[in-house]
Amino acid sequence: MRRRDVLAAALIACIVSALLALPAFDRVRGLSLDVAHWLRHIAFGQQYPTESSPAVVVALDEESYRTPPFADRPVVLWTPQIAAVLNAVIAGGAKVVGFDVILPQSVEAVARGYDREFLIALRNASRDGKVVLGKVQHQLLPIRPFPGQSFAVGHQQNIRSNNLFRDDDEVIRRAPLSFKSDDLEAGERTETSMAAELVARATGQAPEIVPGGAVRIAGRIVPGSASKNVTLNFDGGGRAIPLYSFADLFACAESGNAEYFKRHFDGRIVLIGTVLDVEDRKLSSMRFMTGTEGVANVPRCALQPMAGLHREDLERDTIAGVIIQATAVNNLMRGDTLVELDRVVIWLIDMLLALGAALLTLAFAPVAAGLSIVGAALAWTAGATLALRQSFVLPLLDPLLGAAIAFALVLGYRFAVADRDKRFLRQSFALYLAPSVVDRLVAAEKPPELGGESRDVTVWFSDVAGFTGISEKLSPGELVALMNEYLTAMTDIVEAHGGFVDKYIGDAIVAVFGAPHDDPDHALSAVRAALACQAKLSELNRDAVAFKGHRLACRIGINTGAMLVGNIGSRRRFNYTVMGDAANLASRLEGVNKMYGTRILASAATAERTGTAIVWREIDRVRVVGREQPVVMFEPIGEAASVPADVAERVATYERALAAYRARQFEAAATAFQGLAGDDQPARMFLERARGFVAAPPAEGWDGVMTLEGK
Repeated sequence: MRRRDVLAAALIACIVSALLALPAFDRVRGLSLDVAHWLRHIAFGQQYPTESSPAVVVALDEESYRTPPFADRPVVLWTPQIAAVLNAVIAGGAKVVGFDVILPQSVEAVARGYDREFLIALRNASRDGKVVLGKVQHQLLPIRPFPGQSFAVGHQQNIRSNNLFRDDDEVIRRAPLSFKSDDLEAGERTETSMAAELVARATGQAPEIVPGGAVRIAGRIVPGSASKNVTLNFDGGGRAIPLYSFADLFACAESGNAEYFKRHFDGRIVLIGTVLDVEDRKLSSMRFMTGTEGVANVPRCALQPMAGLHREDLERDTIAGVIIQATAVNNLMRGDTLVELDRVVIWLIDMLLALGAALLTLAFAPVAAGLSIVGAALAWTAGATLALRQSFVLPLLDPLLGAAIAFALVLGYRFAVADRDKRFLRQSFALYLAPSVVDRLVAAEKPPELGGESRDVTVWFSDVAGFTGISEKLSPGELVALMNEYLTAMTDIVEAHGGFVDKYIGDAIVAVFGAPHDDPDHALSAVRAALACQAKLSELNRDAVAFKGHRLACRIGINTGAMLVGNIGSRRRFNYTVMGDAANLASRLEGVNKMYGTRILASAATAERTGTAIVWREIDRVRVVGREQPVVMFEPIGEAASVPADVAERVATYERALAAYRARQFEAAATAFQGLAGDDQPARMFLERARGFVAAPPAEGWDGVMTLEGK
């Protein structure tokens, strides 16, 4: 990667992360927390058993509204029954009872003494600090308990706010620990929230501000409390908080079942609130993992659950407000409120992930970069999910969004700027150079220069037999069409087998296998390409319109060995090519095909490198022009797995005849070659030689090597 591109990627990452840090993206961060809750629930389920919850809820639920004596009666007329349940719960050992439901009205004005039992219950509980009434304020004036109730509990001493914080998207993710309020006599004062007050009374330890502004409750510093509010750690799919139907508890109290209240409420913090279908329902971070309502999650005392009250297929994204209060109580009791990072740290994380995505997009092809970023995103998501299990909030959606935006922007930058030169090179040279050579030129990111290296490669040389005679019969246009069809087909096959075309010399093709990209099987690739070219040429002779009945035959020579490979030429003009004696031998072998009537000839070095994948037969040992060392030539018959049995038998017969010939058993060799000579020119040649040696045996120093006089 060039320095310019890296700086551009870094700038894009900084801009993207800075935009994500703006308050406008706070909703994305809130959504991240909700999604992280859902992922944790999917991965690990409910974090705590329901029965271990420090807080329980006495629910004024749909069942209570439909059960006598509550049916068809307003809640203000339920005070005697509420008193009975309150007394039973406290007698059962509840640490403290908080009212999430507010009763701002009373029938005392028209039915004096109606609330007597309720007021006495409140007074008795408040003396021991075991009851806290709720209030709430959204407008200028708060909604408070009826004055008689306030008087019974000692006014502000046992009344706390039920307010919860809503984010801009109306989702509750945090709960306050304290509020500032105005008092007509005392002026401005700070008072604890409902949840904090209930925990303080249950533990017997008042909230304490420690240096730095954090709050200590229940003997431990509350994570994230320096801002005077805490991020809630929601658990379960709506079943982590035990819910007791008020109607069932009243019937239980009426029956005198004190043991039930002892078993279920001893040592617990109790919240009384509405759990209804429409009233006091709120969006929270649990909105993606709420469960079906109406499913009992605690044992009943006196009444069976009411049938046909709830739909089994309905899961809503809202929950009752009292469940949020109970969650806050549980978090404070367990010390597992969520720890969120500040904006600077979140910005750094967003920037690092965006920068990583940007650099990946620069370093790899778009598909590979995209897959890498998706893999990194999945890993980050898993890490954020695991972190939330430890009550630690890592940003989830915003860094992933930043990475996606950075990927798109850097991709656009690559197309418009970074890859423009590379595209120009590819488009300019693709018609003149092999794709592998162009790739190497582009990857180098610097001008090519003279130089080479010695490499083990395979050179492939082909030529069209009788091309001069064919060209004389065609017009220039017809000849061009014919050669373009032929050269295109042959080139495609060479490149499909990992080779590259070094040059065209008229109708001849020079190809190289094993450079510039390494191919340990370059000899086998070259032979397979040669066999495929012969098969394709037969198809073209039969079907190609451009051939117009002119049947072409091509001869191919192949040799493997150490050659000089690289940019070779003058300082102003050069070519990526191969040079050396091994390259020249491939050309000689191509020409020898004409003498032996073969289509493909390869050296022993090439044949040996193909192993058992190809069926070969030795054609002859010759001494070509320019080389003193004899060359053993082989003809590839075909892929070992596809050679027919009769062809394999003919090859075996030929090899036995050739072995007899080498052993100076000329009569036996002639007899064997006689059976093959009908349509096999090499066999006919050896038959003639064997017969000649029968008549006039060679000298004692005969080595069986044929010296060729021409190229």
